[in-house]
Amino acid sequence: MTDSIFMAGRPVGEKHPCFIIAEVGANHNRSYDLALRHIDAAVEAGADAVKFQIYSADRLYSKKTPKHSGYDKDLHTLISEIETPREWLPKLADYCKKKNILFFATPFDHEAVDELNKVSEFFKIASFELVDLDLVRYCASKGKPMIISTGLADMEEIEDAYRACVEAGNENIVFLQCASVYPAPPHIMNLKSMETIRRAFGTLVGLSDHTPGVHISVAAVAMGAYVVEKHFTLDRSMEGPDHPFAIEPDELRELVRQIREVESAMGDGRKLGPSEEEMEFYQKARRSLHASRDIKAGETITEGMLTCKRPGLGIAPKHSDIVVGRTAKIDIERDQWLTWEMI
Repeated sequence: MTDSIFMAGRPVGEKHPCFIIAEVGANHNRSYDLALRHIDAAVEAGADAVKFQIYSADRLYSKKTPKHSGYDKDLHTLISEIETPREWLPKLADYCKKKNILFFATPFDHEAVDELNKVSEFFKIASFELVDLDLVRYCASKGKPMIISTGLADMEEIEDAYRACVEAGNENIVFLQCASVYPAPPHIMNLKSMETIRRAFGTLVGLSDHTPGVHISVAAVAMGAYVVEKHFTLDRSMEGPDHPFAIEPDELRELVRQIREVESAMGDGRKLGPSEEEMEFYQKARRSLHASRDIKAGETITEGMLTCKRPGLGIAPKHSDIVVGRTAKIDIERDQWLTWEMI
């Protein structure tokens, strides 16, 4: 079972912070300036990495592809209008390096793999491409970590992709649970499948999240996601297929904040009593044994002389049977907590 891998030198996995990916995808609208502004927003939000997509409509879609009910244009035309110019890649990578955020992208053909191999230290395989085992194998052969989304896939198809990577000599794999609907309704997210995949293949797991808002991603981290990927845009009202379901910069910041808070809340599982922050309540709001009436020095303490109330500065209530029958060393006023030194 893989405990951790390194993304461009950054550890991902057990005992490490969730790796948060801000997915620009095609939301640059073929404007280089807009692409840079997305990177800036991802940096400001605290994301670990920013991701683009590298495809060519002619290599991706047949012109005979039936029209999708969710789009006005045919898919080949739609994709041709949002292709990321490949000459941007070195410049985007350099800009990300200057901004101290990791750059990578999803390749959709062998040429894109080669181009990205020059500028990125890890790869992403999209859900729809998981069944293109030749592409998966070629990408894995570069020896760099592979993040693979599993939307639409069953366990057999995930195993096929896993074996393609292993056969290429690459076991540095992160499988992302995903629902390939845009936006995705929460009830189909099946977050528990992350654990199913992890147990089956021993890989790290995470979530590629297309649901509205950020709460599903945050829940995934609490359930063991080591990687979270979320589409984001500077403005959901912009024209383009991926803008409407993406989160905006303020939501991306909130995503990062909530994930980091959840991580800090997870703890190590040990129950060792009060934290330093809880100590005042531990002393003043817990219960202990108190005198229910005045007790004179020399009196034998009976059960009727005791009551259990706050604060917890006295003898613990579980020891009342030890206290009963003992003799008071000093006068004990009504409502005073009892200590061992008094009896």
